[in-house]
Amino acid sequence: MCDRNIKVAGIVNDSITDGPGMRFTLFVQGCPKRCPGCHNPQTHDFEAGQYRTIEDIFKQIQANPLLSGVTLSGGEPFCQSKPLIALCEKIIESGLEIAIYTGETFEELIAENDPDKIKLLSLCDILVDGAFMLEQRNLALLFRGSENQRILNVKESFAQKHAVAEKSERWGYTEETKDREKSNV
Repeated sequence: MCDRNIKVAGIVNDSITDGPGMRFTLFVQGCPKRCPGCHNPQTHDFEAGQYRTIEDIFKQIQANPLLSGVTLSGGEPFCQSKPLIALCEKIIESGLEIAIYTGETFEELIAENDPDKIKLLSLCDILVDGAFMLEQRNLALLFRGSENQRILNVKESFAQKHAVAEKSERWGYTEETKDREKSNV
């Protein structure tokens, strides 16, 4: 695979479910976790999907002036860190917020000590982390599928050297979130 191509499962040009506001959501292809009950099981197979160039994807993002952010989901975005780094650098220049959904935790990503994964992580604003757990599924949660998953402020997490919850209302932070945070973060 060329570092200028991303293996894509699908794209939603105007999602309102993958973060606050209107978002461009890129679903990457391939996930080793294969969580039971996953919302996107069609993204698991690394052999499926199609390659798209970073430039083509970025042009599609630029074509929508109503976007408030870009969400990388999957599949597992950190399995394609290198090409996603290049895409995220372009997104940052355009001033859009970047959120990434991952089946890994912040701590697991850091512990792997993979320079590409850490670079990709450092470029995003929000990390929704943790594998989907069917036994903790909760349809009332905003922007998450199961109660073990966290919405993290990545810049603060790096600054404080531990996972830090995103505390903005736009990402669903409430008093209930604050209480749950005490037991999860």
